[in-house]
Amino acid sequence: MTSKSETAGEGGQDPGETTVRVTVPEMDCPSCAQKVDKSLQRVDGVRETTLQPTTGTAIMTIDTGETSEAEVRGAIESAGYEVSGEPGDSSGEGIEVAPPAEIWRSSRAVKTWIGAAFVTLGLLFEFVLGGQNVALGSVFELSLHLADGLFLVAIVVSGYPVVRGGYYSAKNRSLDIDLLMGTAIIAATGIGYFVEAATLAVLFSIAELLEDYAMDRARDSLRELMELSPDEATVRRNGDEETVPAEDVAVGETVVVRPGEKIPLDGTIVEGTSAVDESPITGESVPVDKNVGDEVYAGSINAEGYFEFEATSSASESTLSQIIEMVQGAQEKKTEKEQFVDRFAGYYTPTVVVLAILTAALPPLFIGGGATVSVAGIGHTFVGSWQTWFVRGLTLLVIACPCAFVISTPVSVVSGITSAAKNGVLIKGGNHLEAMGGVDAVALDKTGTLTKGELAVTDVVPLGEASETELLRYAAALEQRSEHPIAEAIRERARESAVGELPVVEAFESITGKGLRAESDGETYYAGKPALFEELGFDLSHAHARPDGGTVVEATDDECDRDDCADLEAGAISQFEAEGKTVVLVGTATELLGVVAIADEVRPAASRAIERLHELGVEHVVMLTGDNEGTARAIADRVGVDEYRAELLPDEKVDAVESLQASHGDVAMVGDGINDAPALATADVAVAMGAAGTDTALETADIALMGDDIGKLPYLYALSNEANSVIRQNIWASLGVKAVLALGVPLGLVSVALAVVVGDMGMSLGVTGNAMRLSRVTPDRFFEE
Repeated sequence: MTSKSETAGEGGQDPGETTVRVTVPEMDCPSCAQKVDKSLQRVDGVRETTLQPTTGTAIMTIDTGETSEAEVRGAIESAGYEVSGEPGDSSGEGIEVAPPAEIWRSSRAVKTWIGAAFVTLGLLFEFVLGGQNVALGSVFELSLHLADGLFLVAIVVSGYPVVRGGYYSAKNRSLDIDLLMGTAIIAATGIGYFVEAATLAVLFSIAELLEDYAMDRARDSLRELMELSPDEATVRRNGDEETVPAEDVAVGETVVVRPGEKIPLDGTIVEGTSAVDESPITGESVPVDKNVGDEVYAGSINAEGYFEFEATSSASESTLSQIIEMVQGAQEKKTEKEQFVDRFAGYYTPTVVVLAILTAALPPLFIGGGATVSVAGIGHTFVGSWQTWFVRGLTLLVIACPCAFVISTPVSVVSGITSAAKNGVLIKGGNHLEAMGGVDAVALDKTGTLTKGELAVTDVVPLGEASETELLRYAAALEQRSEHPIAEAIRERARESAVGELPVVEAFESITGKGLRAESDGETYYAGKPALFEELGFDLSHAHARPDGGTVVEATDDECDRDDCADLEAGAISQFEAEGKTVVLVGTATELLGVVAIADEVRPAASRAIERLHELGVEHVVMLTGDNEGTARAIADRVGVDEYRAELLPDEKVDAVESLQASHGDVAMVGDGINDAPALATADVAVAMGAAGTDTALETADIALMGDDIGKLPYLYALSNEANSVIRQNIWASLGVKAVLALGVPLGLVSVALAVVVGDMGMSLGVTGNAMRLSRVTPDRFFEE
């Protein structure tokens, strides 16, 4: 829950403003946050507040000239909630979750157990040992017996925290469960209904403890994320190793990591090699081999080997820290269902409170001695006793509490988002979690999404008497001055093939759009597209290749036996282009040395991911790419998309997304988060691939797949659908149970105890337990091979 007033200056806080972050463990429901918010609104100098019940944290921006941290903490405490930690420890940046609570050994729990013991004894004397239930006296014409005395002790001990909470609710003009329950306990006691009052005090206290326990369980998933990063790091300083707090490590320092240790910060390896378990960040289950120059992330685990890395970010700015911070902030972006719940609860509680008052007041006036109503042959007598209707009114007050209803959505959202984060998927808001499950079409960028985004040489076909080594040597020599990705792919293949020293080339010249030429040993060499060599006079339709893949010679049709030779264009160039590969020919003005084919490799999981999306209910999957028609067609055929659109400029990708929205409905766009920014911004849900370590992707996308595994896409879609299903179940179950109980109250079928046990305690536990099911949803479940 957020409350915003006048904001600070543009671009950040004013010099006189500071941020105060505190943990408020008992603030674990929206009504609790509302009470705290109202109290903070009365403090001059509080510019902005962000209250997060699911984490038990409060973040305030304050004007230090008008108020102080102590006043802010006092305002929270005046709402009836304890602030943990010492003053002075709560300011500045930080990631907070309320600490684990000793719920069953807390002061509230002790009072509850004492009250329960006295209620049990009271019931024993009231209904079993009636002969020993001696009279103790009378108060206000009410006769008090031993059982009544025991009930009164239970009311005082167990009911005090409830009434205290109700007092603070009344003080802050908050119509919440504490006020309703506190009123019910006082009223029942005032008219001598000690059994009902004591039972209500004890059962409600037990319900509150169980709800606290359920919320603490929900917070555990966030604490697990925070515990991924170690508190300490081993740093090399002045030639010696020193163990220091992770937050004290500066950018640029060298950090030492031994086998089995967690990596404390993001960085780049400067010495050593190892296999690193990156599952906490990317969700990748197989350890990744790391060498000098490779990036490592805080929270990853060094599976084997020793290495040193240079820190590239502080502890508070690591990828893991950003994930945790975004997961915590995700609850601020409410789903449409959550907004509906908030609006509905605003009408529901006052309406039922009015019905409770009418139930207690009107029937005794109009029914008198009682009336019998028969429905379907079943008769029920409405008793006219005002005490009876008063108790029924109190029961409706209990039912008026929308606690289970209002927490049904937030706990589901937190469970779904934290489950996704632990599996390498960062969802930056409950609204995005909800929206992803409702998309009708998915648009996929090609490069870096369906393919790896890294060009590599796939085929080397020497011609004439040239060998593969000679072809690669000249190709790499010609490309050594080029910065083009194709040139880098050729040079990398030459290095891998150990072709030896490259020929010396001079007079390097780029031929725009076609290739390049250079001089070597007095000969002019060319490397480029087939069109370049056709301009040089080569008739590629008369170059032939042997079907067995042997030496290729340039020959005329008459010189080549058609049974032994195949047309080079049909057998190689056309085949490569049909497969989506880029063809580079290498040779002189009179002789072809050979053909090199380069391609961006399709991700192994791409076709299966698209198949699973279809199986899970996505109507239409389309590939958008700026690549040429032939390459696009080849990739589209391999991965199985329903449609592809090629040769698109960035603004044309935006048009493509808009046309999909017009024809199919909601669209999710999956891209790299940088080059596809306009299209991502246009889509209903923006999903970035490979966001680990990429600040831009983390900031621009609604959802980020931390690794490069497109196989997480079906999991994301399925998790979102499951979360939407759980939210619907929780909302309608909590409303349905409340409605049934409310209908049963006037008939005398629902007691105060039943209303608390089923309507409050039972439903709160039920919706929380149902929400926790989302933590068991894993990628494997939705991506079977």
